[in-house]
Amino acid sequence: MHCPYCTYSDTKVIDSRLISEGLQTRRRRECPECGERFTTFETAELLMPKVIKQKDNMREPFNEQKLREGIYRALEKRPVGEEEIEKLIENIKKDIRVSGEREVPS
Repeated sequence: MHCPYCTYSDTKVIDSRLISEGLQTRRRRECPECGERFTTFETAELLMPKVIKQKDNMREPFNEQKLREGIYRALEKRPVGEEEIEKLIENIKKDIRVSGEREVPS
């Protein structure tokens, strides 16, 4: 990591801690060139797989809004609360990520 003060190309990690329930790492760093200290926050970037459309086998990026609209449409006349639907969407996204697949069928 480059130092934000002197742009030296290498910094030393002094301290690392997990924050945000283990979803983020806070690192305290020091530049050996200028001696300045600074903090960085690291978060994993989780990419969703491509979705394979059933009728024409086309691939498209995962679209959370499209999933949400389909679920709301399917449950519009059912006694299901918005919080339950949002939990369902988060669980679906988590299951897709955990599967490790690069492509999933629609």
